Amino acid sequence: MKDAGIRRLLDVRLNNASRLAGFARRADLPFFLKELCGADYLHEPRLAPTREILDAYRQGGGWPGYERAFLDLLRERRVEEALDRNLFEVPTVLLCSEATADHCHRRLVLEYLDHEWGDIRAVHL
Repeated sequence: MKDAGIRRLLDVRLNNASRLAGFARRADLPFFLKELCGADYLHEPRLAPTREILDAYRQGGGWPGYERAFLDLLRERRVEEALDRNLFEVPTVLLCSEATADHCHRRLVLEYLDHEWGDIRAVHL
């Protein structure tokens, strides 16, 4: 993240306090981000899936159903109106629990915001 010039980490996880997250817990992450790469930390739960959407996916609902449900949720929440677009005025990275963007809601968030706002450039680190 430091090499990529990231100045802000936007945490889009539903559960950002789990002990399983190690140093990526809400209590530790702001300190490490500031110390290691000078980045700020923000948690944005409006960009997280609901427990019901996650549970349906984990119980075998499949990615297409998850994607539809999550995009419907973003539309219902009207995140393009609720969020301050200035969140992305500095290089910003989204954090979730998936290692790659293939089956990850952070990719869906960025594609949705790019569709609504335009001019969102996503680089998967």
